[in-house]
Amino acid sequence: MTLPQELTPGTWTLDMSHSEIGFSVRHAGISKVRGRFTQAEAEARVGDSLQDSSLRATVATASFDSGDANRDGHVKGEDFFDVEKYPEMTFRGTSITGDGEDYTLTGDLTIKGVTQPVELEVEFTGVAVDPFGATRAGFSAETEISRKAFGLTWNAALEAGGVLVSDKVKINLEAALVKQG
Repeated sequence: MTLPQELTPGTWTLDMSHSEIGFSVRHAGISKVRGRFTQAEAEARVGDSLQDSSLRATVATASFDSGDANRDGHVKGEDFFDVEKYPEMTFRGTSITGDGEDYTLTGDLTIKGVTQPVELEVEFTGVAVDPFGATRAGFSAETEISRKAFGLTWNAALEAGGVLVSDKVKINLEAALVKQG
């Protein structure tokens, strides 16, 4: 259980312009709706070992974007995120295990004031120095959550049975972190 050698100790911050926080959820039992959050901040403090490292992230719930203004307005409202009352969702890493390219990041995810433990399967995709001299690290991560576990319970019954929005939400992250200092 070691850190990749290229990931040197220090503070690394999220470069949102080269990252994506995406999701997908089954709609009407037959199709998937995809979307993303466009505003987030994250800071990883990389230590000499996995145990000495930490991660904190904040996502602006009002930055929810599924490509449909009517749906986005509904999801930002009281039935789902209630962005006026809960403008942020947060993640705080509690442990990380793994080696090489594959890791499991465990942490506390808070949505709409409810905190639940989650595990993300993380792939380290490497470190590179860009043409401007910034050292960047790349990661892909995914997890699946129950939206009901976070109090996001709104739904509508379908005539043929089932519900409009599935409970399971898949979260996919593509993250570029930049080393500070």
